[in-house]
Amino acid sequence: MKIEIKTKKEYHELMVEIYKLMNKEEKKLTKIELKKLTEMSLAAQLFEETVLGLKPFKEPETITELVELKLFERKMTQANLANEMGLAKSKVSEILNGKRKADIVFLKGIHKVLKIDAKFLLEKA
Repeated sequence: MKIEIKTKKEYHELMVEIYKLMNKEEKKLTKIELKKLTEMSLAAQLFEETVLGLKPFKEPETITELVELKLFERKMTQANLANEMGLAKSKVSEILNGKRKADIVFLKGIHKVLKIDAKFLLEKA
């Protein structure tokens, strides 16, 4: 079942349905409800990106840009990131400011903490 949203009213109604399903908790959803939730979420995302303009203007092209975006999305600071990765704040700062090259420990850390795609990291490192 392909869901297509044409108006903001349809978008709002769909979001209400999504929230109702999400409030049931994932474990309590049937396979049909999970599939419906996935399809509704994809339709909502497409509407948000194409009609509401909620997609970033520019896709991140570097590791630093992507890390900064992920930090913003999670309302995290570089210091929080460093603590979660078990690295010195100065090392994270130097890497993100281009004063130091990203090493494997840093790359593994941002992959784990920020859930950054490993393929992207390998291509950009």
